[in-house]
Amino acid sequence: MSEPIAPAVPPTPPVALSALLAREDLGLRQIAGPPAQDTVIHWAHTSEMADPYPYLLGGELLLTAGVHVPEAAGADGGAPCSSGVGSSGDYFEDYVSRIVAAGGAALGFGLAPVHDTVPRALVAACEAYGLPLLEVPPRTTFSGIARAVWQLMAQARLAELRRVTEAQQSLAAAASRPDPVPSVLRQLAQRLSGQALLYGPDGTVVAGAGRAPVPGTREALRKLTGVVRPGGVTEPGAPAEQCGPGGQAGGPTAPTASGAPGDGSPAAPPEPGPARATPASATDALADTQLTAYALGGGSGFVLGVATRRREQADHTIASVAAVLLSLLTGEHQSGAGAARSSALVRLLLGAAPAEVAALLGDGGRWLVVHARPENGTPDPMGAAALGAALGSPLIDLDRDVVRVLVPAEREPAAQPGWTLGVGAPAGPADWPSADAQAARALARARATRAPLVRHGARPGLTDLVPRADAEEYARVLLAPLAAGPALTETLRTWLSLHGSWDRTAVALDVHRNTVRQRITRCAALLDTDLDDPDVRMELWFALRDN
Repeated sequence: MSEPIAPAVPPTPPVALSALLAREDLGLRQIAGPPAQDTVIHWAHTSEMADPYPYLLGGELLLTAGVHVPEAAGADGGAPCSSGVGSSGDYFEDYVSRIVAAGGAALGFGLAPVHDTVPRALVAACEAYGLPLLEVPPRTTFSGIARAVWQLMAQARLAELRRVTEAQQSLAAAASRPDPVPSVLRQLAQRLSGQALLYGPDGTVVAGAGRAPVPGTREALRKLTGVVRPGGVTEPGAPAEQCGPGGQAGGPTAPTASGAPGDGSPAAPPEPGPARATPASATDALADTQLTAYALGGGSGFVLGVATRRREQADHTIASVAAVLLSLLTGEHQSGAGAARSSALVRLLLGAAPAEVAALLGDGGRWLVVHARPENGTPDPMGAAALGAALGSPLIDLDRDVVRVLVPAEREPAAQPGWTLGVGAPAGPADWPSADAQAARALARARATRAPLVRHGARPGLTDLVPRADAEEYARVLLAPLAAGPALTETLRTWLSLHGSWDRTAVALDVHRNTVRQRITRCAALLDTDLDDPDVRMELWFALRDN
């Protein structure tokens, strides 16, 4: 006979066959097959085909009135099938075997108007193939059974949603406690009636809660965490680490990444090939216990391991919520580096000098100042937060139409879709104001040239040949006539950086091109110089850089 297929079941809670039998209004009676409490159904389907295999998806309660049964096979209730020989036994054996091969969950046989009793050969075939067989009384319609199945599924779905909602609320409350990580693990273990363990980047248990369903759970979970931890699977092209317990028939089972547990078959040997991406979750089985490992976000290396007696969709949803909360609790904000940076900001706000807190910021306290503007419209808090996350920094400032982000110097900012960025040179806290001005000028240049990202140039130049103090004093004197008009100074700087382009300067400054012309004319008059002279322009440019 054909091998049973894996049921293509819908994403809805299954219905226990025992719950359907408990409906007194249906009057169903099981007359063959394994106990009803061990069987679940996902839908009801009616068919009078002699071979229903092509029409089944798996997981069905198949309903039939026996119209397809040949007269010889169904006469007198069918002859007993003691040896598997004879037309009655052969027909029903073929019929039941095809249902089982298609993944059918149970068979319902309706009495009247075709058959007064269930054929005995059908009962024997269902018993032999382990297919639950229900007797449907004449008063019960197949459509009534289908409606009852959907009603039970709706009740199960409502109960599942209520369970998930209650679990989310309790997990969120646990995350707000003074001991958030142990509290979340305790609540998760309680909700799943299992064990929850948090593994650190080195594979050791950081915290845990609940009782192991079976011996060896902790070690099996530890091995499964290597599947989802970056670097945990070291052999290129190999499948997920084989961490089945070995106590099952057939030896260890191969854990399944982001899917169902191993099916009990021996794990295949590794095949050569390219290294595979690390999955976000993986599952395996230990005896009758389901094991799942979830990689926590942010690349921290922490992994949540869960061991439960069951594997329902609601369990996966609840564990996923806990994984998200634990990702936040173990992320950079809670790490040593994140705590040190928070401490540095608090000390700055309380009056400490930047040099005193530089050591807390890491990497010698060197950071990049990034200025950003969206290509369309003005930034909002949600967009600013998303930009900070993309750049890898929580230090964000939304100032009217510009977002400023402090990024650790070791993280090189990349162009972001929908944004225009200007990046200053790496600087310590004492030089942040200068880096801020550099980023502002880089952003103006990026917008004027329609480039997605412009970095401030930091290579040595002619200005390095002049002592900085002398250059600053010369610039102060040269630009003194413009000191009373900051807008004039900024307009002149932008205009010179854009090679005297009126239109691009207007775009960079968000003003009309006539305003640019008026300001540049005013600058020429106050400085009493010819701005069309390239030597004059060069001298003013160097002065503006040191101003």
